[in-house]
Amino acid sequence: MTENLMLAIALIGILGSMAQWLAWWLKLPSILLLLLLGIVLGKPVTGIIDPDLLFGDLLFPMVSLAVSVILFEGALTLNFRQIRGLESVVRRMVTVGMVVTWLTIALATHWLLDLPWLLSLLFGSLVVVTGPTVIVPMLRILKLNKKVSNVLRWEGIVIDPLGALLAVLVFNFIISSQQGAAGLVDVALDFGWILLVGGFLGALAGAFMGMVLRRHWLPEYLHNVFTLTLVFAVFAVSDVLAHESGLLTVTVMGMWLANSKNTPIEDILNFKESLTLLLISGLFIILAARLDLEQFLQIGWGSVVLFLVIQFVARPLKILVSTWGSDLTIQEKAVLSWIAPRGIVAAAVSALFALKLEQQGYSEADLLVSLTFMVIIGTVVFQSATAGFLANKLGVANSESKGILMVGSNPVAIAIAEALNKHGFECLLSDSHWRYIKEARMKDIKTYYGNVVSEHADQHLDLIGVGKMIAVSMNSDLNLLAAARYKNEFGLANIFVLNNEEKNKDESKHAVSKEGKARHLFSKDVSYAKLASLLAQGAQIKTTLLTEEFGHEAYMAAHGKLVIPMFGISPDRKQLRVFTRREGIEKLSADWKVIGLIKQSEPEKEMVAESEQPIN
Repeated sequence: MTENLMLAIALIGILGSMAQWLAWWLKLPSILLLLLLGIVLGKPVTGIIDPDLLFGDLLFPMVSLAVSVILFEGALTLNFRQIRGLESVVRRMVTVGMVVTWLTIALATHWLLDLPWLLSLLFGSLVVVTGPTVIVPMLRILKLNKKVSNVLRWEGIVIDPLGALLAVLVFNFIISSQQGAAGLVDVALDFGWILLVGGFLGALAGAFMGMVLRRHWLPEYLHNVFTLTLVFAVFAVSDVLAHESGLLTVTVMGMWLANSKNTPIEDILNFKESLTLLLISGLFIILAARLDLEQFLQIGWGSVVLFLVIQFVARPLKILVSTWGSDLTIQEKAVLSWIAPRGIVAAAVSALFALKLEQQGYSEADLLVSLTFMVIIGTVVFQSATAGFLANKLGVANSESKGILMVGSNPVAIAIAEALNKHGFECLLSDSHWRYIKEARMKDIKTYYGNVVSEHADQHLDLIGVGKMIAVSMNSDLNLLAAARYKNEFGLANIFVLNNEEKNKDESKHAVSKEGKARHLFSKDVSYAKLASLLAQGAQIKTTLLTEEFGHEAYMAAHGKLVIPMFGISPDRKQLRVFTRREGIEKLSADWKVIGLIKQSEPEKEMVAESEQPIN
C-alpha cells in the first residue's frame, strides 16, 4: 500500500507539472487541464487514481491544509488601498455586484435543482469569484481594449479573496446551524463565536507575524518556513477553539499582513505562490478524480439551465448594476457581461466544504463539487471559444498593440523608454532591483517590480496593449529566458534581445538568434556594454525626420560611425520598426522618423566646452 501511495503521489506531481507547462504553452488557464486530467485518471473514466482508497483518513486533513494555504496566499494579495484606488465600476463589481451574483445564483440553484436553501446559498457564494489565474490567460488571448481589460483584470484580483471570505462566512453559518442549536439565538451565538475566534486569532497571528518581519526577529531564510508553520498552527488551533473557523482565521491573517505598513512580505508572497502552484497541481487532480458522474448526470437538464442562468442572467445583472451611470459603451458592457470564468478558489473551497458537510449529514453536499466543476469548465471553455468573436464584432478588441515590454530597468533601458514614450509607444520596464525601478518611476516610466519570468508576473504583469518585447537586461540568461517565455505571447517577429557579449567573442554565445528564439537587437557589434559606455560619454538618443532630399543614405553619411540607428517610426505613428542585425535603416522611406544613439564628434565637444567657459 505504501509503494502504491508513493507511486500515486509521484504520478500526480509529474502529470500536474506537465499540465501546468502545457497550459502555459497553449495560453490556457491551468485549472482547466488539471481538472480534465483528474477526471481521466480518476473514478469518472479510468479509475487509475482513487483518492479515498489511496489516502484514507489522511485525505480530509491534507485537503484542509492545502486549501488553508491557498486562501492565505490569496488574502495576502488583497491590499485595501488598492480597492480605494479603483474606479467606481470595479468597486461596485466586487461589492454590490458580487452580492447580486450570489443571490441570483442561489435562487436559481434552489428552484432548478431543489437543493436546500443553505446549500444553495453556499453554492452561490462559491461561484461568484473569477480570479487572476483564469482571467489573465484569457485576456492575453482576446486582446480587448484597455478599459475593458483593466476592469476584468482588477475584478479578478480583488474578488478572489473577497469571494473566498464570503464563502467561508456562509459555510460557518451552516455549521453553526447544525451544531445542536435549538433556535435562532443559539445559531447566532455559535456563528458569532466562530466569527470572533476566526477574526481575533487571524488578526493576532497577522499582527505577530508582521512584528516579526518588521523587527527582524528571524533570519530571512526562516521567514517562509515560519510563516507556513504559523498558518498551519493557527488553522489547527482555531478549529479546536471554534469548529470550522480555521479557514476564516487564515484568510483574516493574510489580509492583516497585506495591509500592515512597512512589512516586507514580498519574499513570503513569492514563496506562497510557488507553494500554491504545487498544491493546486496535486489538489485539483485529486478532487476531480473523486467526482461521481453518475450522481451528476441524475440532475439532468437542470444543471444545464443553471449554467445558462449563470452565464446569461446573473452576470449581465451584475454588470448592469455595477456600470450604471458609467462612461462604458453598450458594446463594452456586453463584453463585460460575457466574460467571467470561474477559477481556483471555487474548486478548492467547494471540495473541502463538501467533505465537511457530508460529515454533518448533508447528503446532497457532494453535488457542490460536481456543480462547481461544471461551472468552471463550462465558463472557461464557452467564453474562451466565443469571447474573441464577440469582441471583434462589437469593436471592443484592441487592434493596436503599441506598448513595449522591456526586460531590464538599467540606464540603457530608461534612455530607450524615454525616447519611445515621447512618440506614443509606451514602455513597461521590468526589473528585480528596486534601485533601477525607482529611477524609472522618477522619470514617469511605467514599471513592473519583479522577475519577468516568475509565476507572479504571469498573474499580475499587465500586458494590455503590449505588442513587443525588448530585452536589454545586463543578465543575458534572463534575456534568453524572457525571450523563450514570451515568444508565444508576442510572436518571434516581435521579440528582440540585446547582445551582452563584447565583439569578437565566440559566435556560439549568440545562438539565441540562430535558433529562432529572438531577433538580435540593433546590429551585430552593438552590446549592452557599448550602449552604456556611449551614454556615459554623453551620447544622446535623437529623432530625425527623413525626407526626399535627406533619406537614410544621407542620414548615415552625415553621422557615419557616430550613430547607432535603433528604431523607425511610420508617418502615422502607428508602426514601430525595430532595427536588427538583418533589417536596418535602409528600408525606411521619406516621412519616416529615425531614432538613433548619436555620439558627439570632437569638434562638437570642443564647441560645448567653449560655451561652458565662465565669462570674465
